[in-house]
This record gives sequence, structure tokens and C-alpha cells, in this order.
Amino acid sequence: MASMSSNSTADVVCAPDDNLCIVREHLQAVIIVPTLLLLATLVTLLALLIMRYRPQRKRSRIASLQHPYHSSSHRHTQRHGHRHHLQGIDAPAGINPLEHEEVPMSVQQVQQNVRPTLAAVPQMSTGRHHGSFSQITALPLTFSIKPNDTVSLYRARMDNRNVILRMLKETANNSEKQHFLGFASFVSGLGPHPFLPELLGVVSVQPPLMMVVEELQHRDLLGYLWRCRQDNAGSESPCQMTEKRIFTMAGQVASALEYLHSQQCIHGNVGARSVLVGGDLTAKLWGLGSAYRRRTQAHSPGEVEDMEMRKWQAPEVLSRRPSGRSCDVWSFGILLYEMVTLGDPPFAHIMATELLQYLQRGKHLKRPATCSNSLYSIIRGCCHWRSDQRFSMSELIRTLQNGEKSANGRTVLRVPEPLDFEKYLREAGYGEAYNYAVL
Repeated sequence: MASMSSNSTADVVCAPDDNLCIVREHLQAVIIVPTLLLLATLVTLLALLIMRYRPQRKRSRIASLQHPYHSSSHRHTQRHGHRHHLQGIDAPAGINPLEHEEVPMSVQQVQQNVRPTLAAVPQMSTGRHHGSFSQITALPLTFSIKPNDTVSLYRARMDNRNVILRMLKETANNSEKQHFLGFASFVSGLGPHPFLPELLGVVSVQPPLMMVVEELQHRDLLGYLWRCRQDNAGSESPCQMTEKRIFTMAGQVASALEYLHSQQCIHGNVGARSVLVGGDLTAKLWGLGSAYRRRTQAHSPGEVEDMEMRKWQAPEVLSRRPSGRSCDVWSFGILLYEMVTLGDPPFAHIMATELLQYLQRGKHLKRPATCSNSLYSIIRGCCHWRSDQRFSMSELIRTLQNGEKSANGRTVLRVPEPLDFEKYLREAGYGEAYNYAVL
């Protein structure tokens, strides 16, 4: 009816042949209303789409806000955990360059099974700025510190204590930066131990990158033993190395070595040159570069990187067979030999290249004149040809503790021969005589 009424109205208003007039009269019913209905439908569909996808975007936004690079609180948590997602030259495990952080190095607790990524598990940050150090002076090279094209060593004061700055040269390439920061993360991941030098911090925000390690007054044990030999030549001897002192210091090194083994870490470079001595004659095991290389190249068999290390290595290492913790026990026996002889090289009359054949014939270290039977029996128990017949670390520590109780603490060890540095280089197996200061 309405349609008929509308048509009739249009017929009344417009002439039968006036099409334009008829279209204007039917504009609202034919064009405007359908258009409004179409717009309403589109708006309704749009609203439904918004309602459908809005929760997903909200969840995505929440996840984005929880990403460590967007949330400061989560980033703080991330600093206290492993960072397996980091990759690239400037992002070894445990260091996040996107946070522009200084690596926290005060580690109070470390997982027993350290993953190959070696991420640190710090409890508080001790990151340092370059302005933290004063009285910085170059550290003279000694026999135990070989020149390094990428790292310089300095003495400095920090927080009223003496420290050593292991500084990466600014000419280092990306690979060397990766190695330097990776080594810092590795040492941090090992955690604190009373007989490992304390790692006080790492500067990683801006060059020069550096590791900060406590300084031990008497430096390396080999140099200390040589000074004992020289001091003992006089009437007064400020350096007093007794058999009891050997048992004490050896027990401290063995404790550190047992701890490293508990972290699934083989040291690989045990010797007097790798032990540092404090002012109170506390011995701390260092020289962890070989251990870091073993950890980062775990698939490769044990090898001797330098000829000068051969006389300290177990037969299985010399023959490039798979090596384990017992190799460190062998080297520990050589360390005892160095201590009781005040720094003599082992197997002095055997060329390093002939040592393996010498040992294969059943030969072994001779008993030094200054060595007691009890101490020599420990040396032999460490340096047994068969690895399964050497001391375990727990047996070794227990034997050292028992020996310390009855050891002579009064008689100072004396060696009649003065140190001949060139002779030492030859007998220790060094290929050439480096121009080091003997400090």
C-alpha cells in the first residue's frame, strides 16, 4: 500500500515522462536507506573484527612488555640467570651488550654442572668504571708471564686494595674481544673459592675492556721459589720454605683443583708458574687459560699447546690420547717436585721431545736430596704411568693433610746451586730464551 501510495504521489507531482523528477521523489527510499543499511552492516562487521582480534594483540603487547629489552624489572632478573639467546661477537654467554651493562662478577653460588655456554650466575654486580682505579702502573713481565699481543697487565689501586688489571688492547679484533669477554664469563662462572684468585669485576661498557683481579703480593710461586733459593744463600733467610709449608701450600692448591673438577673443569696447566702466592703465603691456583680452551673446544683431545708445558703433562696428554682429571693429578706431582727443589725443572736431563719414550720405559722422577720419603711417595702416587692408579683428588687432599701434621716445620730447605736462568730454560724444554725479568 505504501509503495502504491508513493507511486501515486510521484505520479501526481511529476509528469509521466519526467524521469528526473521521479528519481528525486524516490531518492530516500531507493538510495539513502539502502546506503545507510550497508554502512550499518560494515560498522557492525568492523566492531566484530575489533572484538575478535583485540585480546590477541593485548596478549602480544603483554609478552612484548615482558621481553628483557622492554622491561627493566625483567632485565634485572635476566641479569641473574643464563642468557642462552645472546649471539654474536660482542655477546658471549653472560654478557648482554644491548643492556650496556658491566658484567657482575661477585659470584656467591654456582651450579654444579656448568653448561658449555659458561654463563655466570652472579648475586650482586661489581661492575667497574675506568675511574675506579688509581695509581695505575705497567706490570713488568716475568718468566711466568709471556708477552701477549692483545692483553696488557697493570697494577692499580681500587677500594684501598692492590689489584691487577688485565686490559685488552684497543687494537684487538672482534675475535680477540670475543675470547677476552668469554674468558671473563668463564672465570666468573667458576665462582669464588678461597684458593682461587678473586675476580673483582670486568669493565665491558667501553674500551679498553678489562678484567680486575686481586693482586697477590709474592706473585707466581716459581719466582717465589727462585727468590727463596737466592735468599737462602745468605746468612739470613726472609724466605723460609719448609717441608710443612710445602704440605700446607700444596693442600691449598689441591683444594682449588678439586673445586675446579667439581665444576667439570680440567685445569690442564698445573705448575709453579700457575700458582700465585699471597703475603701470608697462601697459595692460589691461576693459569686458567688452558682450562678455558679445553671448555670451549671440549670435542678435541688433550694436546700440549706449548713445548714448554710438555714436562708437566701426563703421558696420555703427550701421546694425544683422551685425558681427564688424573692428568691434573700428574701435573700436581710435578708441582710438588718444583716446590721441594725450590724451582728446579722436572726431568732436567731429558729432552722434552724424548720424554714420552723415557716414561714408556718405566722411568720416573728421581727423589731430590731435599725431599722426605713421605713427600716423595706422594709425588710417585701422583705420577704413576697408569692413570687409574694415581691418587684421586680426595685421596690426595687427605694424604696431604695427614702429612702436614707430621711434616718438619723448622728446617728451611736449602739448595746449594744458585739459579742459572739460561740453564733452566734449556732443561725445562723452552725453545728459546725469552728476555724476562726474574722477579
